[in-house]
Amino acid sequence: MKVIFSRKGFDSAAGGMPSPILPDGTLLSLPIPSSKDSVQYGDLSYGGMSYNEIIRELSPRTQLLASSTCHLDPDIRKGVIHRVKWKPAFGQVGASLSHLDKQGVGVGDLFLFFGWYRQTEFHNGRLRYVPNAPDLHIVYGYLQIGSIIRDKKDIPSELLIHPHAADFRWTNGKNALFLPTEILSLDTNLPGYACLCYSPNRVLTKSGCKRRVWNLPPFFREIPISYNRTAWKEDGFYSAGRGQEFVFEANDKVLEWVKSIIRNTSDKTL
Repeated sequence: MKVIFSRKGFDSAAGGMPSPILPDGTLLSLPIPSSKDSVQYGDLSYGGMSYNEIIRELSPRTQLLASSTCHLDPDIRKGVIHRVKWKPAFGQVGASLSHLDKQGVGVGDLFLFFGWYRQTEFHNGRLRYVPNAPDLHIVYGYLQIGSIIRDKKDIPSELLIHPHAADFRWTNGKNALFLPTEILSLDTNLPGYACLCYSPNRVLTKSGCKRRVWNLPPFFREIPISYNRTAWKEDGFYSAGRGQEFVFEANDKVLEWVKSIIRNTSDKTL
């Protein structure tokens, strides 16, 4: 099985602020701004707050407004927007899709979605980042590939609202939609996709280090990871600053590590 560390959500260039670890432990990935898409931040909500409200409370100086549009992908949290028909899916396009194809990613392989996070709290009735809380890379969800759509005519009606179903993404180059398996092959008690809540074992960042320095188990030193061929240093794994999809072939030790990350505390909003 191939495993893919897939970087998603706000980053320094797109959004410019960390996604929140909400007080209830939810890892709420904030989708990146996109003028090409139709879903607005004001359309999305969690816990009774719109994403626009969440962003404005955490970063009052942000330029994002309720009318700003975003790229809701991977789309694996069902309840954030009203949909009559819905299927979970993840889309990829262009050079990033070419990289997945070059690495031989296919049915049965597993995406581990990670992003930039910081702990939040309610203070005087408003959401804020916890003062001096660290910036962390955290695994917030997963999707095991059950099928891949590579032709627009094969998109079911439930996926027509997905951003990668848009016509222009099929006419401007390579595009694909990855759909999950019904159950996770590593643990048949779990679904083939899920959002995950906060747990220390899902934090990639090494304690006291910048977020791109990861505390991967030592056995990873023997495993080539795409975009990260010279990432290992004495004090840890320095994840690549560029690239969205980091692909590697998982051995038995890695699969046990992956299972330990996914098991037991999946988010309640599958």
